[in-house]
Amino acid sequence: QPGPVTEVDGAIATDFFTVLSMGRYYTQDQWLNVQAFSMLRKWLLCFGGKGLKTPSSDDKSGMDRSVMSMVSTTPTSSHLLPPKERLREKAFEYCQRLIEQSNRRPLKKDDGDLQKACLIEAVTIMDIICKQDSSYVYRAASFLKILHSRICRDATYARTLLPIAQFFLNHSKAAAMDSDVIYKHLFTDIPAQLFHNPSLAFEFVQFCKDNSQLFTETSSIFKQSFPNLFKFLAWNSPPLISEFVDLLPFLLDASTAIEIFHLLLDLPCLTAALDIQLRSTALPTTKRAVCNPAVKPATCLEAFHHPLYKSTFQYLLRTKSAPEDAPESLIPLRQLLGSLAGSPRVVQCAETVPVLLELFFRVVSEFADGPLINKLVVVLLQRSDQLYEIPAFKDDVYRVLSSQLVVLCKLHPALIVELSKEILDFSGTVSNIQNKEAIFTHMVWAIGEFVSASYDKRCTVEQINHFFENLETVLFEITQVRPLASSRSYAPRAISVLMATLAKLAARSQDLIPRTSMFLSKMKTFVQNPDVTSVYSKEDLEQILNQATDLVNLLKMPSMAQFVLMSPGDVASTRFQKEVNDSFPYALRIVTRLLEPAPGFMPG
Repeated sequence: QPGPVTEVDGAIATDFFTVLSMGRYYTQDQWLNVQAFSMLRKWLLCFGGKGLKTPSSDDKSGMDRSVMSMVSTTPTSSHLLPPKERLREKAFEYCQRLIEQSNRRPLKKDDGDLQKACLIEAVTIMDIICKQDSSYVYRAASFLKILHSRICRDATYARTLLPIAQFFLNHSKAAAMDSDVIYKHLFTDIPAQLFHNPSLAFEFVQFCKDNSQLFTETSSIFKQSFPNLFKFLAWNSPPLISEFVDLLPFLLDASTAIEIFHLLLDLPCLTAALDIQLRSTALPTTKRAVCNPAVKPATCLEAFHHPLYKSTFQYLLRTKSAPEDAPESLIPLRQLLGSLAGSPRVVQCAETVPVLLELFFRVVSEFADGPLINKLVVVLLQRSDQLYEIPAFKDDVYRVLSSQLVVLCKLHPALIVELSKEILDFSGTVSNIQNKEAIFTHMVWAIGEFVSASYDKRCTVEQINHFFENLETVLFEITQVRPLASSRSYAPRAISVLMATLAKLAARSQDLIPRTSMFLSKMKTFVQNPDVTSVYSKEDLEQILNQATDLVNLLKMPSMAQFVLMSPGDVASTRFQKEVNDSFPYALRIVTRLLEPAPGFMPG
């Protein structure tokens, strides 16, 4: 014999039975009620929409019985409705009842979890009903607005906020309601407080991915909140990388590109900062160190609230886009967080950055104009000195940045002239060959390729000479013969590209040809010096000498040098690595053979 039906808080139920009604024993109809609710969403999707298939007569009778078991107290008018409309009305009433029941305080924790699960399902079902019949929209919107204001400050209901936001994304226009306050709370508070919840992180990012087009059309909050969204990725990087690959293009435009570029490079640093934030929050107030502004903090935890680092922590952990608030430098904070560079979570996050950087440049290249490309190149060169200290991470980032630098130069060749000061400073710094050889080598190749009037009419002979003198000084510095104790090995690839670029510049400003030829002819002395042969391989030295010889011979015929060394604009896509590996085109070899015939060679 079934006992009395109660609510989750123990009060006697005065309304119809639902999945949230409690009883010691259940009747067959009550079990059927529970089972029917579990299938309600499927029924609505299959049978509730316009023009969709209708159930067979057997299915109808079974469904009618199940629907009647869900709502026992029914107005007589509902019996006059067609089956689809009747299903929607009963489902809507049932969901309203569930939402009202969710307001009760449960006696057991398990009942509280059931409340939250049923709430998510009820809101989702209401959304489906409103899509099928807009006459329900206003009632549902008013109901869900009240629900949102009741649960939004309770972190345990965070997952429920997603279907509520989904509802307003779909129906706010029809309901004539301003739903920005709902989106603002969702994107501001939830990622900042619950980034460490893996299931919520996945659902949140999936929600953003599924609605990215809708958000970009209806609300600016989505794009403004990208620093907060990246907290999910920083903390849960391996599981979320594929979702962010789909999401990133919707976050990028001319206004966000530079800030997102910085954020991607600082992603491992963000992971470390989130770790410190979590640990600091978990500490009891009594155990939190009292900050002495006059004393430099000894640990990351102490630094979190210290005036010296507080503003940089706040910027790195910001909840919305704020390029104007960027501190002059995050270098002190990166150095401070260096102690966490070996953390598995930080290392995992660092491994995702190259993938996202490649995607970043691929997307940006589709809409970037000249001024934006110039800004990106300046930031790229600056940030190459300012990366989180994880050796493998830096190598991977240098590899991506170097290849993308060439892409940017091809998109906007004029940047070489427009950013000549920054490029001269970078390419004239010898230490860049040791620390970031890939970027240096690609930058020098770009100078040789694009410092030409054929790419930019503003390129004068004086500018060509200026670039030449800058690179000549660098090549002299790294090929200067020193005593063995101070000899250093520089990448042979960098030496090859420097020689090739000097020859290209000389071909465009022919007064430089004698000077270039004399410099290159001295490479034989360099490669034969015992101090040099001890730090370079035989194969590398042979390649350097052969290329120097080829270039000297080529420059003896200035018109031929122009033909071989000056690539037309439509050939500018040739990969420079091929040029380095193969020395120069076959024409260069022909010139060498003409000028230096092999023994026994007799002209025909």
